Amino acid sequence: MMKKLQKLGKALMLPVAALPICGILMGLGYAIAPGVMGVPGAATSGALYNIGFLLIKAGGALIDNMAWLFVIGVAVGLADDKDGTSALAGLVSWLMMTNLLSTGVVTTLMPAIADDPVKTLAFDKIQNVFIAIIAGIIGSACYNRFKNAKLPDWLAFFSGKRCVAIVTGLVSILVSVVLLFVWPIIFGALVSVGEAIIGMDGIGAGIYAFLNRLLIPTGLHHALNNVFWFDTIGLGDLSHYWAGDVSGQNGVTWSLGMYMSGFFPCMMFGVFGAALAMIKTAKNKKAAIGLVLSAAICAFICGVTEPFEFVFMFLCFPLYIVYAALYGIFTVITYYVGFRAGFCFSAGATDLVFSSFLPAANNTLMIIPLGIAAFVVFYLVFYFAITKFNLKTPGREDEEADFAEADKNATLANNDFTAIAAAVLEGLGGKENVASLDNCITRLRIEVKDGTQVNEKKIKAAGVAGVMRPSQTAIQVIIGTKVQFVADEMAKML
Repeated sequence: MMKKLQKLGKALMLPVAALPICGILMGLGYAIAPGVMGVPGAATSGALYNIGFLLIKAGGALIDNMAWLFVIGVAVGLADDKDGTSALAGLVSWLMMTNLLSTGVVTTLMPAIADDPVKTLAFDKIQNVFIAIIAGIIGSACYNRFKNAKLPDWLAFFSGKRCVAIVTGLVSILVSVVLLFVWPIIFGALVSVGEAIIGMDGIGAGIYAFLNRLLIPTGLHHALNNVFWFDTIGLGDLSHYWAGDVSGQNGVTWSLGMYMSGFFPCMMFGVFGAALAMIKTAKNKKAAIGLVLSAAICAFICGVTEPFEFVFMFLCFPLYIVYAALYGIFTVITYYVGFRAGFCFSAGATDLVFSSFLPAANNTLMIIPLGIAAFVVFYLVFYFAITKFNLKTPGREDEEADFAEADKNATLANNDFTAIAAAVLEGLGGKENVASLDNCITRLRIEVKDGTQVNEKKIKAAGVAGVMRPSQTAIQVIIGTKVQFVADEMAKML
């Protein structure tokens, strides 16, 4: 099970890599044009506003459609041969499920749902990352199973890859039927949990923050957000904050901002501490830096944490639970020290600055000691957990576990990738002997059918840096940082 989750985590690396720059663009855009987020008194026209608006829309093109990226990334990443047909199948599944489970379709099939605001809200939020990941898994599974399917002669046109999308559509209909009944039950249960912890003051806010982060992979955090941030049940921490209200007025019976404030030290500083711990403990530091540092910058500027969270939540879910718990702890702390801030977009530096001018803001400079504390605590907790339990964070995955110093400096004898791939393939016993081909940061990872046909001398003669054999049928060919080019050429030959 853990290996499957790690494979899913690896598949998510590709779409996640596109998100940090988009988050940074949005953060800069909001900083230049705060009027877009409705900051009182901010300009809503002019050259600077237009530039900021353009940056926000450019970044939002991917951030706001993150689920689409995940569908494609998961579908391709889990496909046996990374074929584009799998991506098409994942997209078919996504479009099928999100359409069948849209509010309009569901209320037509089951009119009684239209009278239930919680169930209606559940289907309003159906276009989320969780459904995207399910769609990607369905698409890749159908591709792997049916890509070589042979149909009767009169249906021969739909044989092989052409039948994948058809099968995917049928499977997606069945999954949609299941979700039609399951999704609103789970969503409603979480809404009830949210209502139950409202009267628990700071402790309740901490429980909410913990559940908010914990539910990110499923998309069900929307259920809690609508209880606490918006006026779904008469609360509306976010909407009242940005309307310029204060506690004790306009129906605000709680400490305004308490359900948002705790996210700021965690997203702005805690993520940086956790990222540093991952980099310090990584065997492949270059890979870790490339993935988590840009994600941490994105979280600091605009509070978009998904690029950071999705690089490790499936690789190492126990650590993600600890991560969510730290959010809960710091939310309790911020409540009792009186730090109050709010966000319109997310808990990054941009929103912190502009929310500090609103009436409900309080002790804004407390972000400095809170931030330092969050950085240190996140760093120490992550460092201890990763090293103590040998957790598989970026740069420490199973495929990197035996990552040697030689890999970092490994180079090919020449740049004729086609010739190198052909020579390695010959040393493996030919394409008929290759069961699967994959690659990590520096190595080809190959499964062969018959290990006795592998000639290591021939493989090394191709100009590669080395050969390792973890088992009789598992072969790792150390190429170096140009491994992707060799892998692509070998894939063509296969």
